[in-house]
Amino acid sequence: MNKIVLIGNLTRDPESSTTNSGITMCRFGIAVNRPFANADGVRETDFFNITTWRNLADRCSKYLKKGNKVAITGTVQIRNYESNGEKRIAVDVIADDVEFLTPKGEGGAPLFEEESTPAPASEDKSKAAAKVVELEPVEDSDLPF
Repeated sequence: MNKIVLIGNLTRDPESSTTNSGITMCRFGIAVNRPFANADGVRETDFFNITTWRNLADRCSKYLKKGNKVAITGTVQIRNYESNGEKRIAVDVIADDVEFLTPKGEGGAPLFEEESTPAPASEDKSKAAAKVVELEPVEDSDLPF
């Protein structure tokens, strides 16, 4: 099984592009702190390249920015390539899901776009409070356990 779960902060703003066939993709990097300190007492950090596709890519490019905290679930993909005649290996994470963890007031993004509908002016707070449903007491003998 190829599955990875990461929680970290974006190291750069997302970069969005479209393939020749019209599919949206978005790339960004995240920094993930290790849960332990090294021998010198310093917590090390790992850096991951993240790629998202289609609707997820649209949401990431629209709402994320450098510094935002995210939770990523996805798969690891290894690529071999050559640079200046030297063989190299790149490890990418293809995200299946990205959860935005930075609170909205701190530059975070909403999980979905919502339309705010103001309450009708004629309805006051006392009427709203009157909608509370009262439950009948339950006898101990009526409980199934």
